[in-house]
Amino acid sequence: MSTPPMLVPGLLQTEAYARALTKATLPYASTEEIERYVRGRMERQKVSEAPTGPLLWEVIHEAALRVPVGGPEVMREQLLRLVEVGRSSRALVQVHPSSAGPHPFMMGVVSLMTFTDAPRLVYVEGPHSGQLVEEPALVDRYQASYDLARAAALPPEASLTLIESVAEDWAKS
Repeated sequence: MSTPPMLVPGLLQTEAYARALTKATLPYASTEEIERYVRGRMERQKVSEAPTGPLLWEVIHEAALRVPVGGPEVMREQLLRLVEVGRSSRALVQVHPSSAGPHPFMMGVVSLMTFTDAPRLVYVEGPHSGQLVEEPALVDRYQASYDLARAAALPPEASLTLIESVAEDWAKS
């Protein structure tokens, strides 16, 4: 489960979107460094796309659909990928609408991980680093915040309809 970031979560990014986002967040990086980040992201996606991969429940802020990362064609392709993933049997995608106001995770990406054979964990990610949170009381606080964000989001089908509509808008740009 990931929280409503203002960007598309890494496990759902297309290669073009990941490249454009990496260039924006690492403006002084060499082409080789950018490509290394993009390759790493694409490799991590393979784990989530495997038949035994994790089930995903992604809550994405509406801003992620509208901020022009990489231009109109990159955005259109990215949004169609979100719809494809959201219609699969391995993922739920919800949009946190701008009209819902602020949410607990506006400052970064938070992924909650639940395992059948280990305690729950939280991974908190910022622009240049990440941190694993294992303390049960803090994991519980993140879970409660995530539940609030999920409750304010559009239902999955309405979310996919909105994403498709915005993808059409990008096609007209």
